[in-house]
Amino acid sequence: MKKLILSAILAAMPAVAFADDAKEAAVEARQGYFQMLGINMGVLSGMARGEIAYDEDAASTAATNIGVLSNYALAGLFVEGTSSDDMDDTGALPVIWSDSADFATKYAALGEAASGAGEAVKGGQANIGPVLQALGGSCKSCHDKFRKPE
Repeated sequence: MKKLILSAILAAMPAVAFADDAKEAAVEARQGYFQMLGINMGVLSGMARGEIAYDEDAASTAATNIGVLSNYALAGLFVEGTSSDDMDDTGALPVIWSDSADFATKYAALGEAASGAGEAVKGGQANIGPVLQALGGSCKSCHDKFRKPE
């Protein structure tokens, strides 16, 4: 009987290791996704503050990228067992999974804020501010509830 139990445990170990690898891959992909959002927000923010010279094409590209990213299906990046309670290298709070409806609503708000942003930032540096406020507001509302404070 002991051999049977030991065999079952040993047989299950590769599946557990695979599950852990899949979770780590999901967190890594999730962090990469948010880095891409951050890079594009940084371009817009830098232009809005005058730290980066206004470039209509670059502003439009950054805003359009955010719009495209906001349409990404996040479910594969937020798998069970990848919260800050489960893993060390993530700021995703467990409330993402316990209040997934609100999380989805807040993510949809990013999409709404990003809709048309690529066109809205054209025409001058002054046009970036309102777009950036809408985008930043949607990011903040999600971070306030679903992201561990840094």
